[in-house]
Formats: sequence, structure tokens, C-alpha cells
Amino acid sequence: MVTTSSDCSNKKYHTEKQSISSTARKLICLDKYYFRKFAVSIAAVLLNLKTKITHIVILIVMLFSTGMGAQAQQAPIFTNYANSYAYANAGFAGMSEGINVLGLYRMQWAGFTDMDGNEIAPTTFLLSGDMPFRKLHGGMEFSIMQDKLGFENNVNVGLGYSYHMDLGGSTLGIGVAGTLLNRSVDFGQLHPNQEGDPILAGLGEESAMMFDFNVGLFWQVPDSFFLGFSVVNVLESMSEALNDNSETSASFTTDRTFYAIAGYPFQFEDLPYLTFVPSVSVMSDIASTQFNASARVIYNNVFSLGVNYRFQESVGLMAGISIKDLTIAYSYDINTLGLGLPGSHEIGLSYCFKLDLDRTPRDYRSVRYL
Repeated sequence: MVTTSSDCSNKKYHTEKQSISSTARKLICLDKYYFRKFAVSIAAVLLNLKTKITHIVILIVMLFSTGMGAQAQQAPIFTNYANSYAYANAGFAGMSEGINVLGLYRMQWAGFTDMDGNEIAPTTFLLSGDMPFRKLHGGMEFSIMQDKLGFENNVNVGLGYSYHMDLGGSTLGIGVAGTLLNRSVDFGQLHPNQEGDPILAGLGEESAMMFDFNVGLFWQVPDSFFLGFSVVNVLESMSEALNDNSETSASFTTDRTFYAIAGYPFQFEDLPYLTFVPSVSVMSDIASTQFNASARVIYNNVFSLGVNYRFQESVGLMAGISIKDLTIAYSYDINTLGLGLPGSHEIGLSYCFKLDLDRTPRDYRSVRYL
């Protein structure tokens, strides 16, 4: 068989065409592979973002739509309110890496007395603790608090549990706690405006025990922000009448209070040894509301300085030091009410017993002990 030059040219042309076609198919397949990979990555990011936005919306809606119409006394307030998370928000229990024990003492308006010379300044002592509990997929917490205001003394004991829900890059704590409150008042020390007030007739030093419960949500993103909402004393329980005349007698009630907190700790790129922690806190019983805005700077996870502004009430100066797992914090409030009230002192002592929980690399550090 004789092969002409034109046949050779045609074969060469077809061979090159097939080679180019094969290369093109490979490039197209490669493009499709990377396009699919890119599309899957984008979809995963969008899905994760959508999930986070959904959770944020849910929490914000719950924050602004819960609980209308509760009249109660003002609950205790703290300038270092980060130290009271375990008491005020049951969802926070077990969010840190160990067993955390805290003692906190606050003396508000130190040395304030009434016209008879009796010291009636509010004082509050809080002992609380919380720890992770992996077998229960969450954490446990306890609290004991004594709050004195004038001739009133309250002792509160609480025990709670928080279920930790993994949201993919963040954790939502859903908590509930049962509480027992013993409230006592020495009515004999009171000076009513109306002599012979039938409600106070025959009352001396009276006390009553009441049961209630707290609920809370605490959302924490590692090395990012945190957001919490809680209700303390949901039932607003009422005691029995304090004397035999139940129609005119006084009764005790627990104090239903709403708490909301948010913060965003972050580090400076040029100053990695500094951590800046801005945060806000709102406490309300509907009848009155306390708004706090604070900022702390933490140096090398050892020393901290900060300032807190309580709307229309005070400016607080805060300082703290951490020695290994022991933290000491102090704050002093300067009143801005213009009523000649003395300042307020607050001191906290906390210790974290670290636990080896065999966690994933995504470790959740407590926003309290940054």
C-alpha cells in the first residue's frame, strides 16, 4: 500500500486534534473539579453563616420579647458582673475548662446610716462554683448568696444544670436552676409614715422560705464574642401571710429579674500581650433598669485594669491580678447621683481547678477568666 504525503498530513492533523481535544477535556475536568470544590466551600461557609445568623436572631428576639409586667425589688448589683455569671445565668455553668470557685463581697455606699445612726448600707456576699460535666453533656453550678439591705436579710441557695449544644464553632448553654430563698425583715425597726398601719400591725422580726427557679441562655464563640440572657426567680413566688389577718397582712415575694450580657474580647495584632474586653450588661425588674458598660485591658493574662459606667449612678474603677489559677479582683464605685452618698467597695477571690477533659482542639476558655 502506498501512502501519499497528503495522507500523512491528514493523520498528523487528526493526531494533533485528538491530543488537543484530550488536553482540553482534562482541563475542563480539572476546572469542574476545582469549581465544585470551590462551590462546596462557599456553600459550607454560607450555611455556617446562616446558622449563626439564625441563632443570633433567635437570641435577640428572646432578649427583647420576654417577660412583661413583673414588679419586684431590685436584685443585687455587681461592678465586676463577669464574676456573677454562674449566679445570674444558669446557662453559663461549665463553660470554662475546670472547676471554678468564686467568693465575692460588695459593700455599697460604705458607712451609710439612717437618721437613728443604724448602718443600713447594702452588703452582698456571693459564693458560687461551676464545672463541666461531660457525661451529662453540659455543666453544673451552685451558688450561696447573702444580701442585706437595711433591716432586711436574704439568704439564697441555688443548684443548676446547663446543657451544652454544639453549634459548629460555638456553644450554646441552656440552663435551669432551682433556688431556695429565706427572707427576713425586722419590721419593728421601721418607721411607717402612717401610725398604726394595719399591714404592719403586730409584725416584729418575720421570716419565710420560698422556692423558685432560674433559666438562662449563654452563647459563647471561642476567641470571639459571648451573649447571654437569663431570668432569675421566674415564678416570683409569694410566701404565706406574715400574721393571722391574711386580708391586710404583708407577704414576701421573690424578685423576678431579667439579665442580658454581651462582650467581645479580642487581642491587638501589634500588641499580642494585651487583651481588650468591652462588655455591656442590663439588669431589669421592669419597674427599674440598670445599664452597665465596661471595658477591661488585660496584660499578659496577669494584670487587668478597667472602668465600668452604671447609667446615672456611678463610675467604677476595676483592677485585678492572676497568679496561676488564682485571681484577685477589686473595684471602687464613685457615685454620680449627686446625693452625697459614699463610694462602694467590691472584692472578689476566685480559683480555677483545671481539669483534663480530653477535649477537641476547639477549647472553650471562660470569658470570666480571660
